[in-house]
Amino acid sequence: MSHLDHLRTFIEAYRLQSFSRAAESLGMTQPGVSLHIQALETFVAKPLFVRRARGVTATEAADELARAVGPMLDGLENRLASYRLSDEISGTVHIAGPSDFIYSRVASRLAPLLAQGLKVRLHTGNRERIYSLLNSSAADLAITASMPDERSHGYARLLTERFLLVLAPHLAKALGSKPTAEGLAKLPLIAFDEDLPLVRPVWAALFQLAPTLQAALTIADLRIIQDLLVKGQGWSVLPDYQCVEALESGALVSLTAHEDAPTNNLYLAWNKTSMRNPRIAHVRDYILGLFAQA
Repeated sequence: MSHLDHLRTFIEAYRLQSFSRAAESLGMTQPGVSLHIQALETFVAKPLFVRRARGVTATEAADELARAVGPMLDGLENRLASYRLSDEISGTVHIAGPSDFIYSRVASRLAPLLAQGLKVRLHTGNRERIYSLLNSSAADLAITASMPDERSHGYARLLTERFLLVLAPHLAKALGSKPTAEGLAKLPLIAFDEDLPLVRPVWAALFQLAPTLQAALTIADLRIIQDLLVKGQGWSVLPDYQCVEALESGALVSLTAHEDAPTNNLYLAWNKTSMRNPRIAHVRDYILGLFAQA
């Protein structure tokens, strides 16, 4: 048996942190996976995993080995997969992500993939749901606003979003040329949720103090929030990609200077083992290409 096979099994078990899940992914039996790992441990003369009641924990030797061979094995498999692309381009790819971002920046740009004969299934949800879909392989690709775990996921930055405090022009005019925290606090705040995750960093950057606010209305949909703001029903914080058209048209005004706006990265993530499938690799590369200049 080639040590290349042993290494492939090792990388799968390392990333999934489970011999049984690795066996399922590779189409092997669990005893077969164990034999591969035992053979590799004999070869490197070091234990690679600590067996637990649920799954396995990698040792420092395993971390070192995975860093050394993982990228090379992934590159080899991606290269081989590219030769099969023309024959395996059809099929279905599942993509998970925040509904607002998929609506604003992704869904309308998938037509070329559909024209190639691909079927795309979009799934939306919060962070927990997105990672649950990705980790269970119910989603092939995921868009996330948090840094993925590089042990099990491959990922690349899609864009850097900037958070802007925005409101209708007549409300901004009423606040004057130098808005104060006290003046803004008198207007209704429309927020994504009660914890104000978007509002807090922008308020702190604008007024150099933490907000002591409670939202007048909460709704976990940035599109609805923007519509309410355009109608002059209050103020909020939106990512720049969400409100750029409203700002350009004058329907909204930003109180946040672009250079002072807090930022956050959005990533495209995937299970590293899924890149053996040329269809998924093709869609990943297409999506990354859409944001190459972002």
